[in-house]
Amino acid sequence: MSVFQFHPFLFQNMQRDFLINPIFSRFFTVFLHLVLLLIIFISWVCKKIRSNDDERQKKSVRHNRLLHYKPTLLSCLVLSLFNLVLCLLNYFYWYRSGSSDEKILTSLDLAIKTLSWLALYAYLESQFLKFGEHKYPLSLRLWWALLFSVSCYCLVIDLIYCRRHRALSTLFWVSDIISVVMSIFFCYVGFWGKKEDKDNLFQESLLNGSATNGRESNKAIKGDEAVTPYVNASIFSSITFSWMGPLVSLGFKKTLDLEDVPQLANFDSVRGAFPILNNKLESDGGVSKRVTTLMLSKGLIFMTWREISLSAVYVLVYTLASYVGPYLIDTFVQYLNGRRNFENEGFVLVFVFFIAKVFECLSQRHWFFKVQQAGYRARAALVAKIYNKGLTLSCQSKQGHTSGEIINFMSVDAERIEDFGWYMHDPWMVILEVGLALVVLYRNLGLASLATLVATVVAMLANVPLGSLQEKFQDKLMESKDKRMKATSEVLRNMRILKLQAWEMKFLSKILELRNVETGWLKKYVYTSAITSFVFWGAPTFVSVVTFGACVVMGIPLESGKILSTLATFEILQGTIYNLPDTISMIIQTKVSLDRIASFLSLDDLQPDVIERLPMGCSDTAIEIIDGNFCWDLSSASSTLKDINLRVSHGMRIAICGTIGSGKSSLLSCILGELPKVSGTVRLSGRKSYVAQSPWIQSGKIEENILFGNDMDRQRYERVLEACSLKKDLEILSHGDQTIIGERGINLSGGQKQRIQIARALYQDADIYLFDDPFSAVDAHTGTHLFNECILGLLDSKTVIYVTHQVKFLPIADLILVMKDGRISQAGKYNDILKSGGDFMELVGAHKEALSALDSIEAGPTSVGENSSRGNAKNSLQKKDSPNDQNDKTDDAMGTNGQLIQEEEREKGRVGLSVYWEYITTGYGGLLVPFILMAQILFQVLQIGSNYWMASATPASEDAVPPVGSFTLIIVYVALSIASSLCIFARALLLVTAGYKTATMLFNKMHKCIFRAPMSFFDSTPSGRILNRASTDQSAVDLNIPSLVGNSAFLLIQLLIIIVVMSQVAWQVFIVFIPVITICIWLQVNYYIRSARELSRLVGVCKAPVIQHFSETLSGSSTIRSFDQESRFRDTSMKLIDAYSRSKFHTSGAMEWLCVRLDILSLVTFTFSLIFLILIPEGTIDPSVAGLAVTYGLNLNMLQAWVVRILCSLENRIISVERILQYTSIPSEPPLVVDSSRPESQWPSNGEINIQNLQVRYTPHMPLVLRGITCTFFGGKRTGIIGRTGSGKSTLIQTLFRIVEPTNGQILIDTTNILSIGLHDLRSRLSIIPQDPTMFEGTVRSNLDPLEEYTDEQIWEALDKCQLGDEVRKKAHKLDFAVSENGENWSVGQRQLVCLGRVLLKKRKILVLDEATASVDTATDNLIQQTLRQHFYDSTVITIAHRIISVVDSDMVLLLDHGLVEEYDSPKTLLEDKSSLFSKLVAEYNTRSSSSYGNLVEI
Repeated sequence: MSVFQFHPFLFQNMQRDFLINPIFSRFFTVFLHLVLLLIIFISWVCKKIRSNDDERQKKSVRHNRLLHYKPTLLSCLVLSLFNLVLCLLNYFYWYRSGSSDEKILTSLDLAIKTLSWLALYAYLESQFLKFGEHKYPLSLRLWWALLFSVSCYCLVIDLIYCRRHRALSTLFWVSDIISVVMSIFFCYVGFWGKKEDKDNLFQESLLNGSATNGRESNKAIKGDEAVTPYVNASIFSSITFSWMGPLVSLGFKKTLDLEDVPQLANFDSVRGAFPILNNKLESDGGVSKRVTTLMLSKGLIFMTWREISLSAVYVLVYTLASYVGPYLIDTFVQYLNGRRNFENEGFVLVFVFFIAKVFECLSQRHWFFKVQQAGYRARAALVAKIYNKGLTLSCQSKQGHTSGEIINFMSVDAERIEDFGWYMHDPWMVILEVGLALVVLYRNLGLASLATLVATVVAMLANVPLGSLQEKFQDKLMESKDKRMKATSEVLRNMRILKLQAWEMKFLSKILELRNVETGWLKKYVYTSAITSFVFWGAPTFVSVVTFGACVVMGIPLESGKILSTLATFEILQGTIYNLPDTISMIIQTKVSLDRIASFLSLDDLQPDVIERLPMGCSDTAIEIIDGNFCWDLSSASSTLKDINLRVSHGMRIAICGTIGSGKSSLLSCILGELPKVSGTVRLSGRKSYVAQSPWIQSGKIEENILFGNDMDRQRYERVLEACSLKKDLEILSHGDQTIIGERGINLSGGQKQRIQIARALYQDADIYLFDDPFSAVDAHTGTHLFNECILGLLDSKTVIYVTHQVKFLPIADLILVMKDGRISQAGKYNDILKSGGDFMELVGAHKEALSALDSIEAGPTSVGENSSRGNAKNSLQKKDSPNDQNDKTDDAMGTNGQLIQEEEREKGRVGLSVYWEYITTGYGGLLVPFILMAQILFQVLQIGSNYWMASATPASEDAVPPVGSFTLIIVYVALSIASSLCIFARALLLVTAGYKTATMLFNKMHKCIFRAPMSFFDSTPSGRILNRASTDQSAVDLNIPSLVGNSAFLLIQLLIIIVVMSQVAWQVFIVFIPVITICIWLQVNYYIRSARELSRLVGVCKAPVIQHFSETLSGSSTIRSFDQESRFRDTSMKLIDAYSRSKFHTSGAMEWLCVRLDILSLVTFTFSLIFLILIPEGTIDPSVAGLAVTYGLNLNMLQAWVVRILCSLENRIISVERILQYTSIPSEPPLVVDSSRPESQWPSNGEINIQNLQVRYTPHMPLVLRGITCTFFGGKRTGIIGRTGSGKSTLIQTLFRIVEPTNGQILIDTTNILSIGLHDLRSRLSIIPQDPTMFEGTVRSNLDPLEEYTDEQIWEALDKCQLGDEVRKKAHKLDFAVSENGENWSVGQRQLVCLGRVLLKKRKILVLDEATASVDTATDNLIQQTLRQHFYDSTVITIAHRIISVVDSDMVLLLDHGLVEEYDSPKTLLEDKSSLFSKLVAEYNTRSSSSYGNLVEI
């Protein structure tokens, strides 16, 4: 008897004993629930009236909750759904066996219950909570008590009636039992419940998992302080991913930030994963410490074996469960055709289908999550290992890999190994799936399954050449991308010099050329992918045609049930066939990545035994080198340093001097342990501190750079700031020492960077201090102050070794080392080696020459004494100091809060439709989109048509007569299949064509905007952000987003067509489908996506700091090691890695949270479809068509989940387009060329620069930096510009080149207003030697002549003029000698000479020298000045210099102070006026040099 069958005596006995008749109880419950609806309505009206008078109560909701409020809500919703289910089941039975009064009354009862419980849920959720009630309304509580009484009464009636008549509908039993149980709960909540505190919240609901959130708790723990709930999740929470509920709920209410995302559990964090990998590699590597690919693979497996094992179990369950449906379809069709094997077979089949789909859904969700979890752990541990290796890498090893290549190990190879998790189980899964498919097919088709096997193998083999081609093209694509990113990174680092030289468009064209090579491979790759996609969609058709054709040839009868079972099997095999080439390709790619990382990890580290460290206090010797021979390249025959013998006692001051390339910096490097030792002994006693020649500044606050990991000692900190002359600089800044420094200290002047670096060293309170010419980057006065206050003051009792080119700092040294050709040619005190002559005389001779130049300019001898000179100069120059003093570069591009570097911009809320529209209309104006959609619709119609043909044109059973002949059956099927395959081929080609065009246009547009951006954009934007868009985001646009956009549309079309097919069989499925799809859309669009979108954005935002920190560490590794700060930097790196990992971890958790719920909801639709099919009367529908609907319905839940999943993935990925579009709307510089105002070809012919009331500020809200400068630089004359740091010198030069646009005033060059002409016309007619010498990776030729405008003869001539000709001729390939990244294989001084060679080659009428000789010795400085005088005698030369001797022979001297012209006249005139600031500066310099000059005179 059916569970829904009603007893015939129900209404017959109604009048006689109606009080104990179940039908009477239905009348009573209908009335009771109508009363509930009335109560809710009246309460709602009352609340609305109260809401206008009492706003204060709304606030109390943040603190008060009713006991079990969430379970009450959930119970109301569940009761509503439960009654809806019973109502639909009753309706299905009514539809099958006819209507009756009992069924109508029962349906009415259940419908009103559904409506009333849903209304109560809506009321409690939307209205009741707003008013912070302490108890539920009295009317509601009384109604719950009445419900309990009535439910008990109904249950008693059921018992009595069943005992009397021996039968009662199961529907009554189930309904009344559930009512009793739930009414008991409601009564408990209503009468015994009380206000709940924030710690007793219901922890697990299917929707939220935990009710704890910001709204419900005043003291909610921040995410970055709490560990993910995944750690302590219950079994139910783990299965349903409810532990993600609190975060998804929080994201629904507010925009998620990183602090909202919980920390990872220890076993998932890099701190837990890295030691396991590291220990495994060290134990396997033994003494050699070499890492092989096999060792690395074993280490990763050892670290993630639990996740791998669990995911393997899930894969097995998923695979077995997925074949239950195809196996049972034939049986189901036969059941619908009337063949019954046992009673209630239909319900058993539905139950088996349901259970199989539940296992399939849940196992797939946990499979996906576990492989991602393993991938995150593997990537995090690998990145940490790569970081640690980069921190200990020897200089020789580092020269073999550019920083860009090393970063690629982290950003590309480690990510690829993470992605391998998706494919790790595919090899054995393919074998299992093919085996199961053959079992199902053999059951249905017998020996024809052999044809299926052959066809499947052929389809797989067809993918092999395509897979190999894809692999080849992808490898080439990655290689070309690496080259492009390498060039882009170098360009971004040196954008200022490119703009000054007007080279940016040339370098842009180089990057576009590299991109063209990349897009050549990209085009081949995507079109091969299109063919692969065609094979993917065509493979099931091909296999099915071969299989059914074999059946016809063999005479195997085809029945609709067997055909549908076969088609369902082919659908599963489709993914197997398609994924195999991808799996093979991924295995190969992962092997390549493992090889690359293993080879990198096997590179040589710094020699651990270079230095023998002695305990402090055990000896008077601080540093000792005995018979030391050192070489940067151990394979080289000649050593860099030879026969070094040195002994330094504690407290000594050692000065090192020598010409360019003599080995001064190398000597410091060998003391630091950075220079590989060939032979000899190096001993060191005490902690060391180091100041590099090229300042290394971290991104971050100034205070953090100075403290460098140490605790704040305010008194010492203030002393260090005073000694380094930083206090005035900090007063300038709106945030003082809390100002955030840009990447590589880009918003600081060279002097400020150097002084911060010195302050960092001083604050460490080390025993040994090593200074590599730090005073060259500051002006003469500041240099003297630093020397006196630091080396002679704070470090008076310390061991100090300093390299210097300035002779004035030598006499104070206890020992002077003169370097030449890698040897210590002379050593001794100043007077001793001065008397002995030799190499030292070259240096002091240059100094003598410089002082003689000073004497020749002065009108008379300087009579000012040391004290008066220093005091007067100090008073003169400092009397105007005030907080209004502006820094040249510090204010550059600062944001509204005064900070230069802002947090990375991140869009909030939904991705705008404009982003989607911009994307689909970029390529060909969107003209291809309609054709792509039409091809997909035709494909779906034809594919379903071919399957419908096979199902309807074959008999449902063996004894039925076939409607058509076998030949006709196959011919029509083949024709439809071929047509559908052509449609899919056209769709694939059109899609990749549109995607390729869009990617190319977006790339070109973004890069043109970046290269045309003003310099302020690069000052305020770390290069990591730009590189992230040019690499990760561009890769997504190249490879992922086209397929995501296409698949979103394709799957939506497929889903709609399947629903149409199912509705043709049973339109009633819409009764369930519409509410289910509504809930799905709400979950995805309104609930989940808010959190997922922000988590995805956080992933993008958190990735850049990992790369940027690694990049900074690589460039400053020697400084980090010298301060023994490796452990702190490793710790910082791990925090950044975990921040990135936790965003990704919770992104994947949120995705699986959603998919579990969508799978369950779509499973409801499928199950109801099956129930309806077994309940309808036999013969109502064609079993073959019903079976076809079931075949498609088997994939309905997966398809529905995939639609939402891919839509979510699309919204997450489309953020890459959004980020790229951000950089296509950067404000641009003025035009490069103004056609209506082009200067003459010989302009400027005279070179006169007339500056009129020039006012400059960096941003509109900042004070003026130049406050009204008016002066004229005469044509063909030499003008020197001097002034304190922050006086406006660099700003004036930047304005001349229009790096910064004037706020007011104008600059005329030969009467032409520079604002009226294009930037390229202006900058290309000027020459500049910048303060920071820049060389690009390439050759000597490309560095001197990047625009390829000059012949080799002209280049050699320029090299000879700048004294580099002989050096280059010694090189192996001469002009083609390779220059490494940043010119690292050239000394800083040599790089400066290359910059001199550029201007000599360019030979312009106006030349600017911006601290051009800061990094060279006095002799080389004199040589450069002589060269410039000789070759630029008729040019306008503007010199900014820290050395007085560099400007003292100028025709005019401009002295700036606080952005104003303080003095402007000829040096002679200014020197004659003893009260002039310039005269006092010269007197101060002369006085400081008097002691050494006196010794020179004696000689």
